Amino acid sequence: MARIEFKDLAHAYRPDPASLDDYALQPMSMVWEDGGAYALLGPSGCGKSTLLNIVSGLVNPSEGRVLFDGRDVTALGARERNIAQVFQFPVIYDTMSVFDNLAFPLRNRGIAAPEVKARVHEVAEILDMTRELGRKASNLSADAKQKISLGRGLVRKDVAAILFDEPLTVIDPHMKWMLRRQLKKIHQQLKLTLIYVTHDQVEALTFADEVVVMTNGRVVQKGGPEALFLHPDHAFVGYFIGSPGMNLCPVALDSEGVKIGKQHLQVDPETLATLKAASGTLTLGLRPEFVRLSDHQESGAVRAHLLHAQSLGNYQLVTAQCEGQVIKAKADPHTMLAEGPVWLKLAAPETVFFSNDERIGR
Repeated sequence: MARIEFKDLAHAYRPDPASLDDYALQPMSMVWEDGGAYALLGPSGCGKSTLLNIVSGLVNPSEGRVLFDGRDVTALGARERNIAQVFQFPVIYDTMSVFDNLAFPLRNRGIAAPEVKARVHEVAEILDMTRELGRKASNLSADAKQKISLGRGLVRKDVAAILFDEPLTVIDPHMKWMLRRQLKKIHQQLKLTLIYVTHDQVEALTFADEVVVMTNGRVVQKGGPEALFLHPDHAFVGYFIGSPGMNLCPVALDSEGVKIGKQHLQVDPETLATLKAASGTLTLGLRPEFVRLSDHQESGAVRAHLLHAQSLGNYQLVTAQCEGQVIKAKADPHTMLAEGPVWLKLAAPETVFFSNDERIGR
């Protein structure tokens, strides 16, 4: 396994990029430690597959360097980097047995037959596929075929990292959960360097030790699930992580303090001073889990109009409108709610503020 380092890395598919908008991957520096589990998370077109292909050697970056354990591998191809890659659709040989599929990478490298047999059986046991070793791959389900693809990466002991490019897209939801559990178990057992690309936040947050969130070719935050949820560095992270995402409401300052529309929020003096020192467009961010609502006016609350409340079993998802802004809140399932006036507490310990989409005071 390898420690992977990016130094001033960037990539543009067009020659002579004139602005950051011309980059598929904007300039960045970052380290992935040996044996870590990382996820690249973001919407389609955000640059995550470009970064993965740069790691694998399929794409040569237009700027910067890639280092494996301190060795510059920027100019090396995929084969020379000893990378294993698992794609969205299983890459296997349908006419071969499961055993022969798993053995193929080792036989290609001239490994002796006894060692091949021992290693294949070891990997098959990890994947819970020992009973399928004699079966033709064509007769297996989609999730079993994807396990074979994973096994072809695991079977080699010399791999620097295993890369996953949307590997569970074609798998049904229950099997996705099972395979994610298995991947987590494999990582804990073998301490492999794993990099997982997905647009699904559940996959990323349950799989990875650290998640790299990307948008518009830019890495906006790298961190664990708790940091991304409670302390988003960028408004996009707040919006993209969570179900539903963070409420983002434009706010302004006047002589009396912070206001949303024409109503004032009750914020502490230290927060107010920080906001006054900031420049640019100010945005309040608060997750639905932390929005407090009441059917009577409270100190520091703002008036809103409750549009509807949807019961989701263990909570109600409330949609309200305040000063033209739609705000989501999660309420107790037993609270009686009806359309009409409601008061919301938007200034809370969990509230964050952004200036030009960057978190203030981080």
